[in-house]
Amino acid sequence: MIVTVTPNPAIDRTIRVERLVPGQLNRAHSVMEEAGGKGLNVSRALATEGIETLAIVPLASRSAAQFLALLGSAVPTVVVPIAGEVRVNASIIGADGTVTKVNEPGPRISVSDADAIVTAAAATPAGWIVGCGSLPPGAPRDLYARLAKLATADRRVAVDASGDALAAAVAAGVSLIKPNRDELAALAGRPLESIGEVIDAARLVIARGGAALVSLGVDGAVYVDATRTAHAEAPIGDASNAVGAGDALLAGFLAAGARPDSLAVAMAWAVASVRSAGTRMRSVTEADRAAVVVYAHVDPARRLRA
Repeated sequence: MIVTVTPNPAIDRTIRVERLVPGQLNRAHSVMEEAGGKGLNVSRALATEGIETLAIVPLASRSAAQFLALLGSAVPTVVVPIAGEVRVNASIIGADGTVTKVNEPGPRISVSDADAIVTAAAATPAGWIVGCGSLPPGAPRDLYARLAKLATADRRVAVDASGDALAAAVAAGVSLIKPNRDELAALAGRPLESIGEVIDAARLVIARGGAALVSLGVDGAVYVDATRTAHAEAPIGDASNAVGAGDALLAGFLAAGARPDSLAVAMAWAVASVRSAGTRMRSVTEADRAAVVVYAHVDPARRLRA
């Protein structure tokens, strides 16, 4: 079973406009709301493809009913009760596919709330525990590091986060990290302009062990461990919504065994995600799989486009 932990869940509101003009009245032509958060997105993608999963989410009682109603029966869920109110994240998408995101900070959690989240994760029969997303106000920066320490011979831990939370997880010896290009550059302390620079930075970051799955937008994704690398991409022209693509990438990678050759499956899931209207990934199709290009040899000199 793959168990996800989303310390800062959200109601994801996707607003579509013809063109976003800052400082002026903008009228939406459609609005969609979904229960979200990076870990929930991972669990929902897994559930869509028939993979056993469980999502752990802290929720305040006064907003839990709305959140769980939006989630429906999509994902089995363990709720950790907290105070406050669930945040709302807005994605404003123009007709040209440009995405503008506004994310609320989320409710403040206490040390005892953080303890309860870790305890809930430890109590599950997980093969993978996956900590995902930003930490809410008040959360200890080592929350994901504490999850990393739950690893055993039969249980691995992955983290998709940024900044201090990700750095602490790396220092704790997490099994897998899933940064994007900017998050990896911040960890490595230098800009990344080529595939080779991404690989070198990933190896520097995971020098104590583990592996990295690095999402690179239009340049696809790279897998790196101590001795192996893999690169895949999917050049498509019909992307609808890039929000959640990294979550689908991670979900597909874990579902396929979390090996270098899992990258093809991971990219197909990411394609299905960007071809979906909201943050919820639809089922992966043969057309999604056919769009993926896996390179037999990784080109370290290749410049990144975005």
